[in-house]
Amino acid sequence: MRIIRNAAVTLALSAGTAFAAQDSITIGMVLEPPNLDPTAGAAAAIDEVTYANIFEGLTRFASDGSVVPALARSWDVSEDGTIYTFHLAEGVTFHDGAEMTAKDVVFTLDRARAEDSKNAQKSLFAGIEKIQAVDPRTVRVTLSAPDGAFPFKMAWGDAVIVDPASADTLATNPVGTGPFEFVEWVQGDRVEIARNPDYRGEQPALARATFKFISDPNAAFAAMMAGDVDAFPNFPAPETLEQFRADPRFKVIVGSTEGETILAMNNKMPPLDDIRVREAIAHAINRPDIIDGAMFGYGTPIGTHFAPHNPDYVDLTDLSDFDPERSQALLAEAGQTDLKLRLALPPPSYARRGGEIIAAQLRDVGIETEITNMEWAQWLEQVFKGKDFDLTIVSHTEPMDINIYARPDYYFQYGKPEFVALMDKLNVTTDATARSEILKAAQRMIAEDYVNGFLFQLAKTGVANARIEGLWENAPTQANDLTEVHWTE
Repeated sequence: MRIIRNAAVTLALSAGTAFAAQDSITIGMVLEPPNLDPTAGAAAAIDEVTYANIFEGLTRFASDGSVVPALARSWDVSEDGTIYTFHLAEGVTFHDGAEMTAKDVVFTLDRARAEDSKNAQKSLFAGIEKIQAVDPRTVRVTLSAPDGAFPFKMAWGDAVIVDPASADTLATNPVGTGPFEFVEWVQGDRVEIARNPDYRGEQPALARATFKFISDPNAAFAAMMAGDVDAFPNFPAPETLEQFRADPRFKVIVGSTEGETILAMNNKMPPLDDIRVREAIAHAINRPDIIDGAMFGYGTPIGTHFAPHNPDYVDLTDLSDFDPERSQALLAEAGQTDLKLRLALPPPSYARRGGEIIAAQLRDVGIETEITNMEWAQWLEQVFKGKDFDLTIVSHTEPMDINIYARPDYYFQYGKPEFVALMDKLNVTTDATARSEILKAAQRMIAEDYVNGFLFQLAKTGVANARIEGLWENAPTQANDLTEVHWTE
């Protein structure tokens, strides 16, 4: 049945004029996902295609960042905060026709926390002690310690529920429970999805959607102007936004993201294992110049790895203010002259454009950089997995992800024991005021250790056909949620 349905949808899509334009959409994306399995990949582009569209978790993020029910219609928490009982929605089936039950939740969470797990956010599941299927519609999760943020963790794309029968092939044939099902992936070009006729909930207005991959800013501009793309939620050419604003065919959608854009440093690679060198690099960076030059003014300066719109944010930009004289003095103190570092740049324009500006700023204080432009798959393999780099620029778009600094094997290799202790304390703290103080202390610790060069919070600069409604203005997670997107007359 699965093959017949997908073949039929593919034929319908190829017919073009067989459907009215208002029930289909083409979404532009800068990066192509390396695979389509959100439970086994770190690339934001995976969730941009699959989150809330193909896959669902027990909970999910709403457009305002709140955590709301998804496959779990409700949940109870024990008095000591260590047992979560999730009550699953009725009538849920996977796209391959299999019924989704509590056993699938147990399989998914056990798979994610297993010793050989390939999940990029394995720490989300580290506090789980035991998972039990009480009955087909009830799951009990026992934690090793209280965790008030557990429903938040289950809303991540890495925690979506999968079918054991299709788990090994999700990378190329994603099978979920969402309102859209996978149709086709033409690698190097697009991914197509179509409305799931068996979805348990309200059917989306869109019958089908195409995610079109266009990394070049000029090509993205041309595609929007020609109508080849209907919306580009993360538009890579912010310098052209004023042109779109002046054109009644389009709307410009500017909001915030969870994307802390950083100049990441390999903390275990000499000479970057010397805090004086890292601090020197931080003081060589002029954030306004980078925001103006790479983002054409769109972006908010940050001094630590935390979103400025979060109520617990601390403005620590003064710790790494632009001070080239201080930078040169620190390099001299560290005995570093004629320093040359490798700067690996992934495809996004903020990285490529920002990298050229940062290279010039570092050159002004005596640091030369060897720039290597990498495709996304190469960056993931060499930098993220292999840790074979000195410097790189990337935007971390996961929600409130400061806990990545507690992982000693994470690509920038920090993992300071005192910071790990702070995160351990945060995990067992439920009082809101106490959690806030811990988060503030964590922000200050990584800022004072100059773990990375903290650049700016990535703005969400989108362009869409003026008749399209329902796209997210802000991005509480890395997603192009199409469940409420529709065309107006």
